[in-house]
Amino acid sequence: MPTRLYRFHCVGPEDAVFDRRGCRLPTLAQVRSQADRVALALMERGGTADWTRWIVDVHDGTGRRVLIRAFADTRVGPETGRRAP
Repeated sequence: MPTRLYRFHCVGPEDAVFDRRGCRLPTLAQVRSQADRVALALMERGGTADWTRWIVDVHDGTGRRVLIRAFADTRVGPETGRRAP
């Protein structure tokens, strides 16, 4: 199955974390799961920051936006590789 390069940028009201390396994935479902993993990882590292206005802004290798995922919509569970609390 062919893969495409996606970059997962995390953007908040006053800050951003840019994904310069990206990740190769074959399906949009896997892109959604990766967006959740990226958001969860940043929230775990970021301490007590207010994540309610943050998003994961996903772009393909050509720079075209393919997905916007709110941190508040992040799913915890088997699809993200993490266990729900």
